[in-house]
Amino acid sequence: MLQTDFARILYGSPLSRPKNAVFAVIVLVVLLLISTASLVRGYFAALSPAAVQVFGISLLATLLVTLFPLAILWFLDRREPESRWLYLIALLWGAVIATGLALPINHAIFKGLGDFAALHPDIKTILGESAGRTLAAPIAGPIVEETSKGLGVLLLFWLFRTEFDNVRDGFIYGALVGIGFNLLEAPLYITNGFNNTGDFPLYFQIADRFALFGFAGHALYTGLFGMGLGLARQTTRRWLRTAAPIGGWLLGFSGHFLNNALGLFLALFVYFATGHALPDAPQTAPEPVVVQPLLLQWVQHSALRLVGFLPFFLIVGVMLWQSGVWERNVIREQLADEPELVITPEEYEAVKRDRIFRTRRISGYNRRTSAAIVRAQDELAFRKWRLKQQGRDVDQDELVISWRNALSHLRGAKETIAA
Repeated sequence: MLQTDFARILYGSPLSRPKNAVFAVIVLVVLLLISTASLVRGYFAALSPAAVQVFGISLLATLLVTLFPLAILWFLDRREPESRWLYLIALLWGAVIATGLALPINHAIFKGLGDFAALHPDIKTILGESAGRTLAAPIAGPIVEETSKGLGVLLLFWLFRTEFDNVRDGFIYGALVGIGFNLLEAPLYITNGFNNTGDFPLYFQIADRFALFGFAGHALYTGLFGMGLGLARQTTRRWLRTAAPIGGWLLGFSGHFLNNALGLFLALFVYFATGHALPDAPQTAPEPVVVQPLLLQWVQHSALRLVGFLPFFLIVGVMLWQSGVWERNVIREQLADEPELVITPEEYEAVKRDRIFRTRRISGYNRRTSAAIVRAQDELAFRKWRLKQQGRDVDQDELVISWRNALSHLRGAKETIAA
């Protein structure tokens, strides 16, 4: 039996049932329509032609810069690459659905707290005229946006369980959703800057939102939640399966809150130090100044984010490193008893030599076939590990048989493996 990649993705998924798949497609289309309508009516309908042009230029620039974090994720995913369709789904969820769902809720929170601040002059005395925005930013973004983005990662975790194996997979899916969210949010902020001041803050927003190659913002926050889900899938401890996703979301929320609450903390510090509110930023374009080069701004923002988010980066770095160790151990252990048609002695020696930044190749085959063999071997190893943890018969599993037959087919052998 030789399954297609699409069949393997849906294996064991609720979507493998036609009725469930149809229902999921309908729900997805409805969410896309609602989110698109929310973005159009709540934002784009009020833009001037000049602002629409600014948004288009900004979106193009953001698309180009987004290639950098995507390339990094692709490298992290090299041992067991996820489906390109799942990459696209994660990006679209972040860019359209998560953004569209969050926009009206965030607007309501900002309006509500703005009205609240207007009714309480003491708050404006402390926080200034923009007290409503200062209070709303640490609430709206961390809660609403991390929930709307996290819902997409949670659905991937539930619906595509055979493609969500460990901490690294979780970080990749979470970061993809975050990258998608950033892909649309960055042009929105650039356009807002143009509307408010007449300026075109392209370099500033690109440098800030893509600091550290795009991993110092939404990709980090939602990636932490994805890592929690991945750890829940990877661990054999029952308590950790429950605690890890909750802890991951709280870490992502904390990072987002820290970023959005800086203005509030600064305003409080200035007031208690001087007795005066922090002055508001000007709403008109300042006098023309020399704009710093994009690379210089990017280095500055990256350095600031590295210091500010250092504990979160350390958590991600350690967990990704440990996940890489776990992956190599699983591949080495689970392929040790496979026949030569699955993995030759020379190939197994390459498995044992595999290291953190090394990608093994299969000699005697072209690059595409070599990559396909490595992927099939790694997928087979992860599937066997999962089955053994569940106490199931490895040799009777359809996916195991399919990956073994795929390897036989890739080597040009005529025989296949049956249950």
